[in-house]
Amino acid sequence: MRIIQLNTIVVAVGASSLLLNMFVGSGAEPSLMLYASVGARLMQYDANADAATLVERGSVTLPGYVQEAWAHPSKPVLYVAWSNGGALYAPTQGGTTRSATDSGITAFRIDAVTGALQTHGESAALRARPIYITCDVSCKHLLAAYPDPSDISVHNVRDDGTLDGKVVQPNPLDVGIYAHQVRVTPSNNVVVLVTRGNEPTAEKPEDRGAVKLFRYKDGILSNLASVAPNGGIAFRSRHVDFHPTRPWVYLTLEAQNKLEMYRWMDGDTFAPGPSFVADTLASPEKPAARQVASSIHVHPNGGVVYVANRAAGTVDVGGRGVFAGGENSIAVFSIDGQTGEPRRVQNIDTHGIQPRTFAIDPSGRMLVVANQTSMLVRDGAAIKTAPANLAVFRIDRAGHLTFVRTYDVGAGREPLSWVGMIARPSST
Repeated sequence: MRIIQLNTIVVAVGASSLLLNMFVGSGAEPSLMLYASVGARLMQYDANADAATLVERGSVTLPGYVQEAWAHPSKPVLYVAWSNGGALYAPTQGGTTRSATDSGITAFRIDAVTGALQTHGESAALRARPIYITCDVSCKHLLAAYPDPSDISVHNVRDDGTLDGKVVQPNPLDVGIYAHQVRVTPSNNVVVLVTRGNEPTAEKPEDRGAVKLFRYKDGILSNLASVAPNGGIAFRSRHVDFHPTRPWVYLTLEAQNKLEMYRWMDGDTFAPGPSFVADTLASPEKPAARQVASSIHVHPNGGVVYVANRAAGTVDVGGRGVFAGGENSIAVFSIDGQTGEPRRVQNIDTHGIQPRTFAIDPSGRMLVVANQTSMLVRDGAAIKTAPANLAVFRIDRAGHLTFVRTYDVGAGREPLSWVGMIARPSST
């Protein structure tokens, strides 16, 4: 079963994406389900790739804000990471913020008929906010990345897909600064921990970024390598995705608005530096406001890679914060089949503010963006609200995107922070 997920969009072609699981079907076009989180609520939609439509069906509520989710590669189980702390958490009605005291991962069984989610076993309690989770190739283990303090953990998964205890790591691990993503390579013998670092401030110097690689066997990690071009300076690495058939890795640099391509060396480590570097913005030389790159997904056919660009800065207009401008887009890159070079061929507006995540359907024909934030925007001389929304795009044979429609989501102050698509599991 193949996993794909969605995030802010720049388009590049290549490997796997986060939360698109393709369950084995009968050969007929499988029906699709899309899940999207608003705060602690995880909403369920029927998705139709032919019509490029979404129909809301229901929701479940987690104990904290949804952070990330990942589908089991062969069972109808969805794992959802949540926390009641972190940067995305909104103040409560009384104006006080909730303390980060409760975080975990909950397994849900996906109903084959309705797509509804039902809790599956006990939740796994975590010591801090998990920013990303993933299964290994067979999902014998689930891995979690933590930003502050930077860390990684491995959890046992039983044969029925329920969560078991945490795997104790026998060796100290080099986990860098501000882990932002964890992935397991298709070989299942290397774990990639993308550590972003932090931009310098007036009070403190830059925290350098790096991609940390670990050997991986039976849930046990050991230090393998650290990839940090220029010593990690100006290397705000955020997310990676793998090409499905070639030894190529694609990496987004958040603050630098770059897409880098690395080669695997002997199947274990990255080359020390990128083979190719590309801009993700349509006009990188003149950013209108603070810009950051976000999620990345390689198309299932390996011919295109997508990257999300996001902007959400505001200016004061009559005492109200109004969008300052910038590029909220998906960048689309064609992938050279011989060299792996990504060449930007399209930047398409996401029709919303701050696309944090996006997803691709398993057939590679539809892409859905989660525009995270509701915000005041200029509309000629007037000011209006641009709501948080799910934006639907068709994908043509070349991997290019065509906008179809948006579905507004009543997010209020709560963020539309995650979205993923899966094929409906077989009932047999």
